[in-house]
Amino acid sequence: MKMRWRIALLISVAIAISYLDRQTLPVAIKAIERDIPVSNQQFSLLQTAFLITYGIMYAGGGRLMDFLGTRRGFFVIMVFWSLACASHGLAANFGMLAVSRLLLGAGEGGGFPAATRAVTEWFPVRERSTAMGIINAGTAVGMIIAPPLIAFVLSFVSWRWIFVLAAAAGLLWTLWWRREYFPPEQHPAVSKEERQQLLPENIVHATQETPIPWLQLFRFRETWGVVLAKFLTDAGWYFYLFWLPKYLYDARGFDVKAVGTFAWIPPLAAGVGCLCGGGASSWLLHRGLSVNRARKIVLGASAFMMPFVLFVPAVPVNWAIALFSLAYFGQQWWSTLVMILPTDLFPKNVVGAVAGLVGCAGALGGVVFGQAVGYLLDHGFGWGVVFAVAGSFHVVGFIVICLAIPTIRPCTIAKGRLQPSPI
Repeated sequence: MKMRWRIALLISVAIAISYLDRQTLPVAIKAIERDIPVSNQQFSLLQTAFLITYGIMYAGGGRLMDFLGTRRGFFVIMVFWSLACASHGLAANFGMLAVSRLLLGAGEGGGFPAATRAVTEWFPVRERSTAMGIINAGTAVGMIIAPPLIAFVLSFVSWRWIFVLAAAAGLLWTLWWRREYFPPEQHPAVSKEERQQLLPENIVHATQETPIPWLQLFRFRETWGVVLAKFLTDAGWYFYLFWLPKYLYDARGFDVKAVGTFAWIPPLAAGVGCLCGGGASSWLLHRGLSVNRARKIVLGASAFMMPFVLFVPAVPVNWAIALFSLAYFGQQWWSTLVMILPTDLFPKNVVGAVAGLVGCAGALGGVVFGQAVGYLLDHGFGWGVVFAVAGSFHVVGFIVICLAIPTIRPCTIAKGRLQPSPI
């Protein structure tokens, strides 16, 4: 296996651990509620606590990766978020749970900016969507593992041990990372052939290392397009991610064992979506399509799938799981392409910063819609309204991308400044 694909696998494992960590609370919530009562609105606040610091660190994490470099930066954030995950096990009340969620979000916010920067360092343009698909598939692995693992652990020990075990996995990963990851030009295991394949990409980026103020990125309509699309579509994604177990508990009468038995199925579909979305775009590029067409065709196909989720409350439970699976599949098909757009549009020295802004927008979308969901459910509006709204986000997001980015192509630099398309 070429070294760059081993790097993609390494980062995918880190993303899997991050999604295991963030899913521990939603899946174990019924067990936690026996010790710490949590209403729907409080459950929303716990997710808001995570997403606020996650979004802030996602934005700041991009700059942090640009400053520290991928190797050192990813190590620091993984240690931090693993310790934050473990701190949940010490919580004695709702406030302590909220603080732990704040800390976990602050750590995990740097994960995808680091992943995006690593893809930029290690992969040529024609392979980036496939690589990001592999990395993004880690989200599904973490979500697949979480329900059955938590149900199994709860059958033997307290819910507090779930957080300790998840944290231990992250700390063990840091040992692997320190041994395996170096920039391609420094990596001792990179073959001469592979180094030559990566050299043209690195030369291109080297010519673009011009300092650019962060606020100047907002002069790009390309920036606004990806940011607004991510805000909308991640609002739906975080709803599916955090509320699926609670929906099964509250609306379908599942217990922890039943959630452990069935809640891994939609995440499995998400993993397939990651690989299919990234692979489809790369396949179209190899067939001779432009980057613009290859990305937008795949994004449009994903947006078409998402409105079917609005039927979830009206169908039997087996069909509800199937529709959730379609939504997870379509979302991660979409997410893989949206995360790769900053590498298509921006030079390496600002990719981390742009990816951070995009991720921050996604987290804020999750905050806004998450709070709306808690309010709607506690005030009698029901799940039908919630799913109808969630199902519309990707269609609107795709329209935003098409309008804001008529052609997906690299932005250029002249006289030390980025040259954006006119707003």
